[in-house]
Amino acid sequence: MDLGLAGKTALILGAGGGLGGAIASALAHEGVRVALGDIDVAALEQRRAAILRENGASLALPWNLADLSAIDRNVSAIEKAFGPVDILVNNTGGPPPTPAAGQDPALWSSNFHSMVLSVVALTDRVLPGMRARKWGRVITSTSSGVVSPIPNLGISNALRLSLVGWSKTLAREVGDDGITANIVLPGRIATSRIRFLDETKAKKEGRSVDKVTEESVASIPLGRYGRPEEYADVVTFLASDRASYITGSVIRVDGGLIASI
Repeated sequence: MDLGLAGKTALILGAGGGLGGAIASALAHEGVRVALGDIDVAALEQRRAAILRENGASLALPWNLADLSAIDRNVSAIEKAFGPVDILVNNTGGPPPTPAAGQDPALWSSNFHSMVLSVVALTDRVLPGMRARKWGRVITSTSSGVVSPIPNLGISNALRLSLVGWSKTLAREVGDDGITANIVLPGRIATSRIRFLDETKAKKEGRSVDKVTEESVASIPLGRYGRPEEYADVVTFLASDRASYITGSVIRVDGGLIASI
């Protein structure tokens, strides 16, 4: 199946991590020029090197999402190297595990700045070009917590849910311009973030990590954690011409974990 992506330019946030890195590699495999953004410079360079070994076109950009002033500078660098951004993959790191109650307002504010405001501001930076070309993809990765709130992830559940409302509203505003906006939410995908959450839960409950993981896997109908590549394949499809009639949607990649319809 020709996804019609060859020659496009994509910006992937969090590209040094498991999900973002897999998305970057999947898009590069389809002939997309990929710009990689991440605060972890070492992980960023590793992903860039891996893509270059596969003869992909890649640009690494150290990127602190809390610094909104970096947006124009980094997007301008992408435009100079590859041309305007056609595909934007908003994939931010998660906040620390916390209850919803009793958190310092400064913690809420700092995470809103890096997880929500940065995504909105970056999208606004690339939208005019997408509108002028009558083609664009805005894909935002969130969490299964936006459908079924996850215990002890109060900040994540709340802030990521705000991105769902934003994306749905945006989809209606830009549809006439040939731009789609969708949310993709992972279930339990085998990344360092999931390992960290399992370790945190095990420590809090005085249990072994293996027991916590075993219990988590048992709640998934497919009986395993997902692979980052499986998540990346869904994002790549949504970025393609083949998905041109999918917008304003929330796509679950969770192995059937979420019980609600």
